[in-house]
Amino acid sequence: MGGAVLLPAATAEAAADGSRPAQPPARMSTVGGELLGRPGTQVRYADGVPRLPAKLTARSWIVSDAETGEVLAAHNAHWRLAPASTLKMLFADTLIPKFGKDVTHTVRAEELAGVGEGSSVVGIKENLPYTVHDLWRGVFLRSGNDAVHVLAAMNGGVPKTVSEMQAKAEDLQADDTHVVSPDGYDMPGQVSSAYDLSLFARAGLQNADFRDYCSTARAEFPGDWKKPKKKDGREAAGAEDSKAPAAGEKRERDTSVIQNTNRLLTGDPAGGLPPYPGLAGVKNGYTTNAGNTFTGVADHDGVKLLVTVMHPEPGVDEVYHEAAELLDWGFAAAGKVKPVGTLVAPHSAQQQGAHGGAGASAHGDAAAAASARSGSSGMWTAAGITAGALVVLGALAAVVRKRWPAQAAGRRRDQRES
Repeated sequence: MGGAVLLPAATAEAAADGSRPAQPPARMSTVGGELLGRPGTQVRYADGVPRLPAKLTARSWIVSDAETGEVLAAHNAHWRLAPASTLKMLFADTLIPKFGKDVTHTVRAEELAGVGEGSSVVGIKENLPYTVHDLWRGVFLRSGNDAVHVLAAMNGGVPKTVSEMQAKAEDLQADDTHVVSPDGYDMPGQVSSAYDLSLFARAGLQNADFRDYCSTARAEFPGDWKKPKKKDGREAAGAEDSKAPAAGEKRERDTSVIQNTNRLLTGDPAGGLPPYPGLAGVKNGYTTNAGNTFTGVADHDGVKLLVTVMHPEPGVDEVYHEAAELLDWGFAAAGKVKPVGTLVAPHSAQQQGAHGGAGASAHGDAAAAASARSGSSGMWTAAGITAGALVVLGALAAVVRKRWPAQAAGRRRDQRES
């Protein structure tokens, strides 16, 4: 397990006060390995290892193996920068296990009052009921801060949720992360790193619901109540769209199709960006302070890679182009390049590995503990493997026909209710 190097107070404040420092600190965390704490690009070239893309502009990036946790290459991996909506991965890691998908919640006006000006929203309205499933679609597909605030209210409020997110980050050994808002909205002092965002993605991909949401390209989202109809089938005059049905009255909701804002998942024809083959999530973000941020996971021929890119130079789809170039490099370099570090396992997984479960063999205990210490797959990975292969849907059926272990991902999906 890598140890943490604490930033000097002045350096930490400069990275967290809402400004955008031009250079990374000379000393950064060494969680995951000593090389990851160094500024600049870290890669171990050898015969047969391709050169990294030449014109990367991102302030920070990291390419890692989603299964083993090995970091193939990194650039300022522990630089503490504003995360934007990629912080929603940590929000999901914290809250998805708490509420069943079928739980229904009627939204109150005060639950939407804290949504920041200019936030991305999915269009949630007060006095209308939504399932938890609907809300998570709003979070992942439209990066809806309104959906985040409703879920946070269900969890007991924003302060409680922020505290729990911070505790989750600490368990994941995401020591670069300081949470101020649950949705990633620009706030003074709110920072994370490319390394930590990769930890959040890897942890989330252990969860089947997380995999489902982050891999969904399009889905239907509920709107207002449909107007009641007369016996002749015509809409009743003057009926209010949002008025709830009377007791015993059956009435449907209007729906609209929402599309994932992750352009490596859906493509951007206007910008000349195709969907990345084998990509299945995870989360993108943008704020004025953060610029563009992105974490993605993809599978090529059984190799499953995570990439995180933070703060590239402005440009149409620049964050996606740089992420795609790094994925291309990673797939070409996998099995040839020696890792420069590792994505560590959570503290809780290490404790489980150290103590073992009831009835576990001594050999199994030792293997699990060793795996947890190294951050590799082992026990922590195996938690999701037993669920078996996910159903392959839509156009991706011809692209991905693999079992996805916990750290990999679900398939890109179009979900429209019948």
